[in-house]
Formats: sequence, C-alpha cells, structure tokens
Amino acid sequence: MDLIYEKCNHRQAFSIPKGQIPEVSFPQELKRQHPAELPEVSELDVVRHFTHLSQRNMGIDTNFYPLGSCTMKYNPKIADVVSSFAGFTQLHPQFLYSEVYHDCIQGALELVYHLEQLLSEISGMRAVSLQPMAGAHGELTGVLMISAYHKHHNNTHKKTILIPDSAHGTNPASAAIAGFQVQEVPSNSQGTLDLDCFRKSMNDEVAGIMLTCPNTHGLFEKDIQEIAELAHKYDALLYYDGANLNAIIGQCRPGDLGFDVMHFNLHKTFATPHGMGGPGSGPVGVNERLLDFLPGPRVTKNDDHIFNLEYPKNTIGKSAPFLGHFLVAVRAYVYILMQGSEGLKEVSRKAVLNANYVLAKIRSAFPPAYDRLCMHECVLTAMPYHDFDVRALDFAKALLDRGFHAPTVYFPLTVKEALMIEPTETETKETLDQFCNTMMELAEQAKQNPDELRKAPITTPVQRLDEVKAAKELNVVHPVNTSKP
Repeated sequence: MDLIYEKCNHRQAFSIPKGQIPEVSFPQELKRQHPAELPEVSELDVVRHFTHLSQRNMGIDTNFYPLGSCTMKYNPKIADVVSSFAGFTQLHPQFLYSEVYHDCIQGALELVYHLEQLLSEISGMRAVSLQPMAGAHGELTGVLMISAYHKHHNNTHKKTILIPDSAHGTNPASAAIAGFQVQEVPSNSQGTLDLDCFRKSMNDEVAGIMLTCPNTHGLFEKDIQEIAELAHKYDALLYYDGANLNAIIGQCRPGDLGFDVMHFNLHKTFATPHGMGGPGSGPVGVNERLLDFLPGPRVTKNDDHIFNLEYPKNTIGKSAPFLGHFLVAVRAYVYILMQGSEGLKEVSRKAVLNANYVLAKIRSAFPPAYDRLCMHECVLTAMPYHDFDVRALDFAKALLDRGFHAPTVYFPLTVKEALMIEPTETETKETLDQFCNTMMELAEQAKQNPDELRKAPITTPVQRLDEVKAAKELNVVHPVNTSKP
C-alpha cells in the first residue's frame, strides 16, 4: 500500500491509504524551513514505550499502599463492572432536571434513593444527600448547614468552630470558607481531645465542633459522648469528619455517638479507586436538627413508588450540579450490597486488626506516638534516627525502592517525624509481614549505613529531588530546543 510518509529509516507506526487525506495548500510563511524533529518508530516501539510508562505507575492493584488517613484499600472489580453498564454511563446528567426524560431515569433515581437510605442506616443519621463531590466539599456543605441552622434560629452570636490540633487541614479551611472563626483545641497526653481545654473553650459563641473519630492519631475519642452533651448544652452542633469511618463501620454509628452532621468518603470506605485528585464523593448525613437544611434537590418517593426531585424546606441550595459523582455512588451501592451487614462489620474488624499487627511488629524500631492500641491506622515516629541524620522522609523514599508505596509522613502535625501507616482490611498477613520486615531492615540500615539510605530512591524514574527548590521553583515542563522553528 502506498503511504503518505517520507521514510528515512523505514520505520512507521501507522498506515494511511493514499487519497484519504485531502490536498492542502499552506501559505509560504507557515511552511517549515526545516523538517520536524519527530521520532520515526515502529508500532512495536510505540506499544512498548507506552506499556513501559504504564508499568511505572504505583497503585493498589500493583503495590501495597499503606498511605495513612487515605484508606487506600483494594476495591472489588465488580463495582467497576456494574458502574460501566450503559444504562449508567450513557445517562446524561441533564436528564435529571428534565421532565421530558423523567420516566427514563427512574432506575438511576431509585439507586440514589436506596443508597442514601443505606448510608443513613450505616451512620445513624436521619437523611443523606449525595451531592458533595469530595470529602472537603462534604465538610464545607456540612458547615454551611450549621451556619444556616444558626441563622434560621437567629443565633447571630455563633461565630466560632472548635477544631482539634490533630484535625485534617481541610477542617479549619472549610470552617473559614463558611465564614467562621477557627479555634484550636489541643490533644492530651493520651492523643485524644483534651477534655479540660475543651470545657474552657465552650461558650455561647461556639457554633460547632469538627471531630474525626477515630482521630488522626488513629485513636478513638473515648470522651465523645461527654463532648457531644457539652456541645449541645450550648446549642453547638457536632460535625463528624468521615475520613476514618472505615475503622468503626458496623461497630458504632456517628449519629448514636451524638453527631449532628457528617460527611462520608465513598472513595475511601465504599470502594471507589482514588488518587491523583479523584474521583471522589463526599455525601453528607444529618440528624433531625438539620434535615430541612440539606442541599437540594433530593430524591423522594411517592405512594405510587415514583421517584421525584424535591427541595427541603430550608435548603442551602445546590452544593454541586445534579447529584454529585453518580458513578461513584453506583460503586458504593454495589459494595454495600455485596458486603451486607455482617461483611461491613468484618471490614472494620480486620482494618483494626491489621493496623495493630503492624504496630506490634515494628514498634521496637519505630515507637508509637501514643503507647496504646490503635484503631485502623498506627502513628509512629522516626525520631530515634535523628542521631544518624535520618528522617521519616528517608524511610519513605527507601520503601519505594523495595516495591512499597510510602506511608503518610509528617502528618499529623502533632507528632514529630510522623509515620502514619494504614494497612486497611484488604491486605494479607504475608504482605504485612513483608512490609514490616522491610521496615525493620531499613531501621538497621539507618544505623549502619545512613548515607546509603539517604540516596533513596534509586530505582524510580525520578530520584531524590531538592525538596525546597522543587517547592519554591516548580517547573513541570521539560526544556525545549528552540534553535530551529
């Protein structure tokens, strides 16, 4: 076959029959003065190149991913299969608000309705909205409902949100964006909220308290019911950050603990692969106090079992277009039905067991920040290696060379040289043993040969970067040879 291709080395990765590309005449000033510097490669070269690039990726399907606070667990492929059904993927979001297509989308609305019912039951909340499209978005939606609640009750003096010093950074950001002043409450020597300081912080100006339970130290807030009672005494609302729900799902419910509003991370607890910024989903749940303030529209069902869209009485309006990330909701629905009640209980049991197993295996080399049993994640410290000029970051980089993703480092900020490890419930004992053995080997290397450890990683496409320079002079574009047009 004749090809429209000027071959110099007889390599090509395409085949275009003559005549399928129309003749085009370019003005002289737009024509190249020199040939384009493009590679001439065969189809096999192209395939190998991009396959090799894809193999550089690190993800839960290829490597152990103990990223603390992120719950990077394996997600069953059946959830991906169902979410790829044409009836879901070819449903345009605009159909939701069109009466013309209302009869055609009853199945999608029914799924949303039932998922919200399931999440309500799991959390002990009165109702749930799927609109928020990420965890932080769910936080902001929740705090905006707290603000709307106080405005509705003419509580103009409610200006402050209390947040623990160990909280996720999005908590104070969400509160500030919603117009509140942020006041930090310190942790005690046991790694939980300092109850005495909390009592002193409570007053009539406090609009709400944002808590993670278990908190980011991986510890359950044992005083949570007393905290809730004190908050409600001052008509302050209690917000539950659902980032760590994986630790307690099926064991206890935030609504039963006294929380008034919460967000879920469907992309953490309920089986959507996440990373590189998405996809996410952060539904919000509320108790009776905030029921009328939920974002709308919401899916409702009438006596004829027809699903419709309605706005709550005092709604804060839309927090996102349509019904959020619908396909993430489909995955969550499949996951919950597949697990069932007993399966969800087993999720939290194994998540806590795995974290405590890792803690017990490596605590002699990496002391826990707080000397007690943890929940779904353990927070350790690399401080013993400061004398060898080795930091938490060095261990994280060295793990990459050994086929493991690094745990979270330097968070929570309350722990010096923090290593935050969350194995999740999906990892086997064999994998955890390999990881723990590697951590112990690196600890020994830090003492015997710290210079070599600080060179890591050496097997990755990009080796150790100058962190300060990279942060201050971000440049993600390779230099281009501009000597020729």
